[in-house]
Amino acid sequence: MQPTDLERVASVTDPQVSPDGGRVAVTVTTVDVKANCYRSRVWLVAADGSSRPAPFTRGGEARDSRARWSPDGATIAFVSHRAGGGAQILTLPVDTGGESVLVATWPEDVEALEWSPDGRSLAFIARAPDPDTYGPEVRDDRDRPPRRVTRFTNRLDNVGWTMDRPSRVFVVDADGEAPPMEVNGPSPDGSDVAGMTWSPDGRALAWCQGVAPDWDLDLRAPLIIAPAPGADGAPRVIAESFELNRPAWSPDGSAVAVVSSDRSNPPRNSHVAVVALRGGERDGDAPPRVLTGELDRNCAPFLAGARAPKWVGDELWFQAEDRGRLSLYRVPAAGSAAPEVVVGGELVVTGFDITGGTVAYTAMTAQSPGELYVLEPDGSARRLSGFNHELARTTMLAPPERFVVSTADGQEIDAWHLAPTGPPRRATLLNIHGGPFSQYTGAYNEDFAVQAGAGFDVVWCNPRGSSGRSEAWGRAIRGPKCADEPGTGWGGVDADDVMAVVDAAVDRFGLDPERIGVLGGSYGGYMTSWLIGHSDRFAAACSERAVNNQLAMVWTSDIGTTFQRGYGGASHLEDPGEYLRMSPVTYASAMTTPLLILHSESDLRCPISQAEELWVALRLLGRDVEFIRFPGSGHELTRSGPPRQRVQRSELILDFFDRHLPAPKEDTAPA
Repeated sequence: MQPTDLERVASVTDPQVSPDGGRVAVTVTTVDVKANCYRSRVWLVAADGSSRPAPFTRGGEARDSRARWSPDGATIAFVSHRAGGGAQILTLPVDTGGESVLVATWPEDVEALEWSPDGRSLAFIARAPDPDTYGPEVRDDRDRPPRRVTRFTNRLDNVGWTMDRPSRVFVVDADGEAPPMEVNGPSPDGSDVAGMTWSPDGRALAWCQGVAPDWDLDLRAPLIIAPAPGADGAPRVIAESFELNRPAWSPDGSAVAVVSSDRSNPPRNSHVAVVALRGGERDGDAPPRVLTGELDRNCAPFLAGARAPKWVGDELWFQAEDRGRLSLYRVPAAGSAAPEVVVGGELVVTGFDITGGTVAYTAMTAQSPGELYVLEPDGSARRLSGFNHELARTTMLAPPERFVVSTADGQEIDAWHLAPTGPPRRATLLNIHGGPFSQYTGAYNEDFAVQAGAGFDVVWCNPRGSSGRSEAWGRAIRGPKCADEPGTGWGGVDADDVMAVVDAAVDRFGLDPERIGVLGGSYGGYMTSWLIGHSDRFAAACSERAVNNQLAMVWTSDIGTTFQRGYGGASHLEDPGEYLRMSPVTYASAMTTPLLILHSESDLRCPISQAEELWVALRLLGRDVEFIRFPGSGHELTRSGPPRQRVQRSELILDFFDRHLPAPKEDTAPA
């Protein structure tokens, strides 16, 4: 696979099953490198495989997504993203023909869309821009009034300022005859809503939102139940002491399923839970009943397609991480049994839906960036689409070999090795994931496929601090000064685990120990910078969108104030030295490995100053360092950034390692 093959990859996401279970709507997104944009459209697929997938919307420059079936199955509502920003909510008949109906136009993206149970209305989540700051007379930033910043949570990477354009819940008539109406909730200053669900009778909506006076400090997000426009009643706040998201109302109206998290003392595995609704003032601070505690896995994976738990009779179906897999589980809503895997194996379930007896899901495998499947009655899978068939056939996508590395203290680290699919150069690239509370999998990864296509052996792993394992595994790298469950901090057992994987891979696969490069982004960039400041093991390194100065990170990142809760222990005001101790830039004088630094100039998660500090230090020390800046991109460059820059980034990385880990002459000579 080559960097330019990005244009051939189809992202298959958000499966939605029709009410009768007969068809599945799915969103397919492709990349247009020449136009430097993404294109998406909605496709319809027969659940029994009796006909080929067919496009339902025009797509093209409009970028259609979030298809939702009406309750009677006759109409599909979807969101069309317009060129230049903003979105339209449209409905389109499925079988009878006819023109689309423009339901609403919104200046921002529509983040969620759901039909009311009676099919007369649509609820959606979107940001509500302050008209004084974002009105039609405001041409650019020079016309905007000054911002009064009162909350730590005031901006987000890849989103921008949120304090003056918080997300809210709106309802609009499906015929488009009236403008959208905001649902009357607590609406505290600047706090975003998370998730959305209708009550079965259509008289209320529920979402999750921080409502405490200092919601940006205590991070709780209780369940909000608010009357739909035209219904009687007042908003209710339920489970006030908890941080909840992704709500889903039970069919009988007696409970709401949620995902329960805890950012006040991270990292924590998120769990599927149920909040029982007792009615009126008796709801109070009703604690959620956790259903997945015994599983001890993260049930809120960092994945765009991860959805709310799905009620199926008296069960809840959900996605959860497990040692490099992302599987589909189910659990009795009464908590009468432990969760069980329904769709598992060496794959990543990127989305799912269940209606009318049909279980549909999208998944990535080692040899496919994604397809649509249905679950057969006997538990087997049947593939319904072939959007990436030609890519897989022509680019030699290969499965990696999973191996387990035992550490000196008796732990087991999951790791993978992908042999070269291009002419082998007998050099290795060790990749380190971001997070740190996230995981690598054995499924398709664009970077790994491109690196293998360039002839590299590719190695990756999930060291301690990763998700996908027990909560204790993720918390092993909490700071040594944390009051409860202290760990080694970043650069402790996680670094030891990564180096143990390097040693094991060299022995197991016969890799050249003198020709190994290391690279990673975000926390993976941190670990790359850290390792070359503490070891001369690597021949070259690429540190991307990295955390290089922990002290500066706490001050300047869009989520900086949450970092000290989980990994710093003492406040950076009380003990700045502890943050500097864990900062790679502190050890710049020990860095002698040739280094490529990549960073996006609009990164709010790890601001560009993180790269600038390390580059200035190494430049002053006369080291072999290169610094590449990407204008206009944020932290998510590698996943959703401008396509041209994504291709350029891959080419820059291959060029750098080609110069520092060149292929032997006999491998590069023409045939």
